[in-house]
Amino acid sequence: MPPAASTGPLHGVKVIEFAGLAPAPFAGLILADFGATVIRIDRHSRTLRAPPVTPDILCRNKRSLAVDIKTADGIDIVRRLIRDADVLIDSFRPGVLEKAGLGPEVWLGDAEGKGGENTKLVFARLPG
Repeated sequence: MPPAASTGPLHGVKVIEFAGLAPAPFAGLILADFGATVIRIDRHSRTLRAPPVTPDILCRNKRSLAVDIKTADGIDIVRRLIRDADVLIDSFRPGVLEKAGLGPEVWLGDAEGKGGENTKLVFARLPG
């Protein structure tokens, strides 16, 4: 049985997970089961009248937020979440988060020595 969200060896660790295929949600599930706070960023659809509900077992012990990262407001929401996170799980193809202005160079810094916005962030790329 997984531990409650307020217990476990990873209690206090904040994880942002972009919804995707099995490797990323599975990694987030393991972190959540060990007590990390995992916020799953789901795709927002303008055509849906109700928020997306997923019966996926890989969502266990996670919070979910539907955000359109193709809008300025959506990017702002995600930036605020990542700024305070310890781990980011990127499930997209290489280049997708860079195109949205959310790539590793923004958070960790670049090769020229320019510091990032969250240098303690563990940026995990797990494309399906």
